[in-house]
Amino acid sequence: MKLFFLLSAIPVIILSAGKCGKKAGKPEYKARLEIAGICMNYTIKILEGKIDTSEIVSQWTDEVTGKSYTNVFALANPCQFPSTIKQGDEFYFYIDTSADKGCLTFLAYYPKPHKKLPITVIKK
Repeated sequence: MKLFFLLSAIPVIILSAGKCGKKAGKPEYKARLEIAGICMNYTIKILEGKIDTSEIVSQWTDEVTGKSYTNVFALANPCQFPSTIKQGDEFYFYIDTSADKGCLTFLAYYPKPHKKLPITVIKK
């Protein structure tokens, strides 16, 4: 009987091991840093993942370049954004309201979408 219990527990342990270290219940998204504007005025585009469309801007035009973007948002917590991610880089993240700790940035202006999200980048 003990052997049966041990053998039946092995698949459960193996299957649950892959979930270790992941944030439970937080959807992950794939994105690209579209614009790395002056003084951390960042614009991010959603590439993969089902996100509430009321959280992002479905169509936005950069008034400096005239280029249009879809499914974008401004970064709400630029001080927590990794400096290793450069304009054009793709990355994964989850929305993390606890990450919006505020930070001091210069007041230089670069256009960005009016909707902002605090995010945490996931290392994959």
